[in-house]
Amino acid sequence: MKQILQHNRSATIQVADVPPPALRGSGLLVLNQASLISPGTEKSTVHSAQQSLMSRAMERPEKVKKVLASIQKDGLTQTLSRVFDKLDAPVALGYSCAGTVVEVAQDAGGFTIGDRVACAGQNYASHAEMVYVPKHLCVKIPDAVDFEDASFVTLGAIALQGIRQAEPRLGDRIAVIGLGLLGQLTVQLLKASGCRVLGTDLDPSKLELTRQFGADLAVESGSLLDASATFSDGHGVDAVIITASTTDNGPIEMAGAIARKKGRVVVVGAVGMNVPREPYYKKELDLRLSMSYGPGRYDSRYEEQGQDYPFAYVRWTEQRNMQAFLELVADRKVLLKPLITHRFPIEQAESAYSLMMEGKAPYIAMVITYPSDRARSLPRTIAVGKGQAGRAVTMGIIGAGNHVKDMLLPPLQALNRVAIRGICTASGISAKTLAGKIDAAFCTSDAQSILDDQAINCVLIGTRHDSHASLVVRSLLADKHVFVEKPLCLTEDELQEIRATYEKKSVDGVRLMVGFNRRFSPHAKEARNFFASRTNPLVMLYRVNAGRIPPDHWVQDPHVGGGRIVGEVCHFVDYMLSLCGALPTSVCAGRVGRHSSGLTDDQCSVTLTFSDGSIGTIVYTAEGNSALPKERFEAHADGTSLVMDDFMETSLYEGSHRRNFKTPKRDKGFTEEMTRLIQSIEQGGPAVIPFEQIEAVTRACLLAVRSLQTGATYHL
Repeated sequence: MKQILQHNRSATIQVADVPPPALRGSGLLVLNQASLISPGTEKSTVHSAQQSLMSRAMERPEKVKKVLASIQKDGLTQTLSRVFDKLDAPVALGYSCAGTVVEVAQDAGGFTIGDRVACAGQNYASHAEMVYVPKHLCVKIPDAVDFEDASFVTLGAIALQGIRQAEPRLGDRIAVIGLGLLGQLTVQLLKASGCRVLGTDLDPSKLELTRQFGADLAVESGSLLDASATFSDGHGVDAVIITASTTDNGPIEMAGAIARKKGRVVVVGAVGMNVPREPYYKKELDLRLSMSYGPGRYDSRYEEQGQDYPFAYVRWTEQRNMQAFLELVADRKVLLKPLITHRFPIEQAESAYSLMMEGKAPYIAMVITYPSDRARSLPRTIAVGKGQAGRAVTMGIIGAGNHVKDMLLPPLQALNRVAIRGICTASGISAKTLAGKIDAAFCTSDAQSILDDQAINCVLIGTRHDSHASLVVRSLLADKHVFVEKPLCLTEDELQEIRATYEKKSVDGVRLMVGFNRRFSPHAKEARNFFASRTNPLVMLYRVNAGRIPPDHWVQDPHVGGGRIVGEVCHFVDYMLSLCGALPTSVCAGRVGRHSSGLTDDQCSVTLTFSDGSIGTIVYTAEGNSALPKERFEAHADGTSLVMDDFMETSLYEGSHRRNFKTPKRDKGFTEEMTRLIQSIEQGGPAVIPFEQIEAVTRACLLAVRSLQTGATYHL
């Protein structure tokens, strides 16, 4: 399908052919008929990409600090590779569209195939032939509204939320500063609310347009102070809504000057925010910011997981604002056709952005249109490169996030014995980009295309955790070797299904490996050699300064990410297992009694016993200082001790001597991990990590989560 993308490094706009997105939970697949270019937001996005790297760095000093810290830990080459990968990643433009539902997730109730819907959301309601949109960012289109008008839904909801923040009353006199598209919608909505409206802008043509929409007075910015005094009978306006887009501080200063005492100032547009104290203090003005489309915005539980706010307590969510706007359009209280200055078919979309950025002609609203043939086929798999033949391992990748691209692909490509044939991601955009970069044969948004490809004999799974178990089973049943990033699965039932499937397939030589990379680090090898001749069990302590992950992040969702014990602590359990060489036999976990974030599971300790008599405790905290290195491991036996600091330095104590083992950069074993995986497939040897160890680590973490809840000790 065709989609408008922006390339950050080159700052170019491209209409690219990419696979259509895959259907995900709580959402819809929508075949677009129209999408609206947001002149303020999208112009700012494009302009930002056109700045030099130095200018962008100066505007984001906190990111520069992160890059410098990464260079110290991971080395210059690896860090720069990550930075340029991010710069090379294209960005989907657009966040307001309308079309027809072609597929519905099981938990996206209220919508059916064939519904006409309007959609909102960055990275969802994009300029593309087909989009995936969560259900709370979709509303049905009233019969009296066509697709073109419905594509204004996001901008309409933004304008409506700004008005709700202003709390207009019948007869209020309200000023609107900035009469671009958002300002024109705001004027119409205010008039529909029974208000008297004063509009201002630098552009005379926009003043004339707003008069056509019923503004009671429209003046150029230089005349606003005097005009507002006359308009308000000398009292000042009841409220000011700022819809301008400028880095200048003028709008916020002017708003303070023209508002009445105890009036309201609402900032909707992106403007300078150096608030002058004198007028705001003396008038006791109420300054408010409007949060985009309304309540629910930036809340992943609402937008992504489909958890609605109670109607009685949150009357106007972003979805309800969207619906209210379309109802006003249906009632002709808001007129949109006069705002449309340009229409471009998707194939010519680059011309629309050239017009917007170069100012070749005046514009207000520009609409992207799409082919009207709803029966047309949008193939989910697209041929990209020639691919590489004659390799013993031909791999398909399902899920290509930052971890896969940054940590796994570089060592795989360096081996020169692996052909990466196909890339699959849910959005399709990253699949196309990565496939083009590494010359893969095809990209797709359908995992089954990877599993059905007979040339692929190994599947790398790097998706979100809740899909791991299903993809592992499907890949094994397709007779593919499997490498899956941790965790293997999220439930005991899934673990049993994987075991049963693997037992059947392993006799045919099919191998399963989980991404427990730390056991392959040279620091782990040094530790095993150091304790190789021990006669007594190990006492082990692993401290992890993990850092915070917000409560609404998908990793924290027990049904999607499984939480941080299942999702990450498995690494540290496996490290201990690989060092003592014995399976865990019991697990007990404890957590803090309370925490201000509402999360307690990621402030915990996990204590394990192993079959050889060794014991280990994992201290896991999300509250440590960020300057403290992430991981520190200690092990003690037979009068010897070992301390490993963040996979950069290991100190070994024996007798009166101390020996240090160092690596030039932090080495968590990814290169060795990938090398061993490929060797095992090429040579047909035993599994790199015996399945009984993978199973034991997974079960230990599942039981640790249960122990956090009950306080009991569980035996494996």
